[in-house]
Amino acid sequence: MDQAAEPSVVARVEGRAGTILMNRPRALNALDQEMIDRLAEAAARFAADPAVDLVVLEGAGGRAFCAGGDVRAIRAAALAGDGATIERFFAGEYALNRLIAEYPKPWISLIDGVCMGGGIGVSIHGSHRVVTEHALLAMPETAIALFPDVGTSFVLPRLPGMSGAMGKWLALTGARLQGAEAVEAGLATHHVPRERLAALREALLSGDAAEVERHAAAVPPGRVEAQRAAVERAFAPGDMASVTAALMAENTDWARAQLAVLHRMSPTSLAVTMELLRRGAGMELPACLAMELALTRAVTRHPDFAEGVRAVLVDKDNAPRWSPPTMGAVDPAAVRAMFGG
Repeated sequence: MDQAAEPSVVARVEGRAGTILMNRPRALNALDQEMIDRLAEAAARFAADPAVDLVVLEGAGGRAFCAGGDVRAIRAAALAGDGATIERFFAGEYALNRLIAEYPKPWISLIDGVCMGGGIGVSIHGSHRVVTEHALLAMPETAIALFPDVGTSFVLPRLPGMSGAMGKWLALTGARLQGAEAVEAGLATHHVPRERLAALREALLSGDAAEVERHAAAVPPGRVEAQRAAVERAFAPGDMASVTAALMAENTDWARAQLAVLHRMSPTSLAVTMELLRRGAGMELPACLAMELALTRAVTRHPDFAEGVRAVLVDKDNAPRWSPPTMGAVDPAAVRAMFGG
């Protein structure tokens, strides 16, 4: 069959498992509207099927689990003033995230390759997030002037640690976690080497989610653990000026690297993200998803969104012209207005 004719989502019952394959490998399995609709349909069907004991979610092609959502299409809709298309996309995606969070059966994601944005959304709310050494997890939305969505306003403030600093670090900088680092940070639940992944998948067809534990490898302390104390010191504050000051006080190569990253991000997006995580820390997931959906309406109309997607994904010059251009010029009242006050 020609690749163009293949379905973007392949869902079937194998043994006692419902298997779902995200199948747009040329697009790194990025979620478009059709994929979201197909994923939701398959998830609902398997939830109701008494012959299915668990769900296994994978990405095709070997390079990516799911690289995120199709934000170029969202940018095109924003530039055209097509709010209905934007609303349908995010409402459908967030409804899928909630469906997975409330799923009545084990939802097991086998993450081998890139997993960002929307890929986090279809995995993080499930019972098992298995990563190989080739997995790469991140929430890089501030680079395109969006914000960490797909329910991560609920998840990130609740990552291990006392202050929510780990979630703020990942959200503000888009830090990329490789393999077992995602387990250290709390985004993933298990590490299974790629060489064992096929055997794990085959074992899961028995319908026994405990096979994940049997195939998992130990996670020795790594880069995340080594930086945890610095992350806690630098990203515990609740405003960007204090985070910047704390990083400057650290005066290490790591801290200088974080400052350099933050200076490349949309200042408005950083402020929005900080406020989002502050609010999300005190809300349940359904309320967080509703807050995120409302926020998409304001953020996709802000000039930084179209500019950020242009710079990173369209022209790829990585030279965005933010408005306003600096953190100090961001109006706190304008940020609050994006949340409805």
